[in-house]
Amino acid sequence: MNRVLSRRSFLRRAMAAAGAAGVPVFVPVLGRGQTAPSNRITMALIGMGLMMQGHLRGMCGRGDVQVVAVCDVDRGRREKARAEVESIYGKDRRSGAWRGCEAYNEHERIMERTDIDAVLIATPDHWHAPIACAAIRSGKDVYVQKPMTLTQREGRVLSDLARQYGAIVQVGSQQRSERAFRRACEIVRNGWIGKVKVVHARLGEFPPPADYPAQPVPEGFDYDRWLGPTPWFPYHPERVKGDYGGGWRRFWEYGSRKNGDWGAHHFDIIQWALGRDDSGPVEFIPKGWQGAEHQMHVYDDGVRVLRDAPTRDGHMIHFFGSDGEVMVSRGDRLDTVPAEIKERPLGPGDTRLYESRNHEDNWLECIRTRQPPICHAEIGHRTATICILAGIAERLGRPIRWDPVREDIVGDEAARRWLDRPRRAPYVYL
Repeated sequence: MNRVLSRRSFLRRAMAAAGAAGVPVFVPVLGRGQTAPSNRITMALIGMGLMMQGHLRGMCGRGDVQVVAVCDVDRGRREKARAEVESIYGKDRRSGAWRGCEAYNEHERIMERTDIDAVLIATPDHWHAPIACAAIRSGKDVYVQKPMTLTQREGRVLSDLARQYGAIVQVGSQQRSERAFRRACEIVRNGWIGKVKVVHARLGEFPPPADYPAQPVPEGFDYDRWLGPTPWFPYHPERVKGDYGGGWRRFWEYGSRKNGDWGAHHFDIIQWALGRDDSGPVEFIPKGWQGAEHQMHVYDDGVRVLRDAPTRDGHMIHFFGSDGEVMVSRGDRLDTVPAEIKERPLGPGDTRLYESRNHEDNWLECIRTRQPPICHAEIGHRTATICILAGIAERLGRPIRWDPVREDIVGDEAARRWLDRPRRAPYVYL
């Protein structure tokens, strides 16, 4: 294992120590052009399942990044990932520019390494915060898949740590790096559809959680570590698989179901459009409460966000204003009423939102410049809070009131207990 302290790791650790002590930090910006091996961002990939596949190919295909470690609790999966990385980098091994890729079962082994600059985390949600916090404390920058955390209290800890250590944390809400979503948010923010009254967001449904009979744990799969801080349940492949149709996302133990899946994307865009990146709603109402047809959350100015209410032409998000409408979806789909505002150019006095054309590029550029990325930890925390609170209201079957300034549930002690969760030993760290 290469434990040589790289130039970038040395600078990052110095910045982390200075940031923790409250000392101003001045950082040189790396040069552009052909990236020298000493200036490449050395990276570890953690969680080698479905969501990591695109990241692995993308990072290994970059000249300014070098993947030096992979981590997964499934031996077969991590060895397959290591083989893929080594195959991609094979020609560099012959030139001596690359010494190989290590494969780990425990993420703690990665945090011990002083030659790793950054980690990319694509585990199930219940491992996001523990791994990200460990990475920040070890002086590493972090890309963490959405939603950023399993619990609201985890989010506050993670965001505060990122600020304290000066870590560059990008949350994988990549719709912020798509043109149509940014444009839709600029139209809303600049008041071109008047006062927003209601927003519809299309999330869909997962099958309900289910009990499964115990099955033998496959050889090479560290099921105890996969469960980590969550309660123990007998092993069954349906509980642990990554699947766009559900898998582990069906279970409350590991996330907030559809609120934490598509909600983490669409609620994030709604926050951006409404200018609420440092705040959030004040009330969460579950579907079925007093005949409510849709789950809803409400902001202090009366804006209501309805889950799975109808959208025009199957759009993902639909903003209804006093003077018009905006509809937006992936695939660069954007429609407006009136139609002409879709093409209206921004004027000198109009709000222009942070422009990122690629979420990974934005993170890596910010690692070099030490500027905030488009979806930094505080933004990720505020969006994850919405997903989590909507899930709490759903599980309790009643509305909850939220104070986004104090970050606390108002007048409901039973609901407040769900802002964090007990952690199973020995995975009690954060």
